[in-house]
Amino acid sequence: MKAFMRFLSFLFLVVAVCLGVFDSIRSVSTSSVSITGILSAWNYLLPASRTMAEAAMAHYIHPEAWRFVENALSAVPASAICLAISLLCWMAGYRKRRVMRRLSV
Repeated sequence: MKAFMRFLSFLFLVVAVCLGVFDSIRSVSTSSVSITGILSAWNYLLPASRTMAEAAMAHYIHPEAWRFVENALSAVPASAICLAISLLCWMAGYRKRRVMRRLSV
């Protein structure tokens, strides 16, 4: 399981770097700061799950609660979220180094 978590950490790190490169290229080409938000990445990758999350929040919490979540998610950069998930996966799959204790003669 630890090897899988380290691999998952690597994948999220690659995605975060790719998103960062994409944002920097887009920012240079438009001559203004342009950052991909996690909400727009979620809409691009899994639009059906966003609709399901919105419907579940409207049903179980309050119909206006999704507006606050949407505002919060649109302000968060997708590369930062991927870096944070990568760090958490790396910490979950961390393997301590074994110290060889040999008697020196």
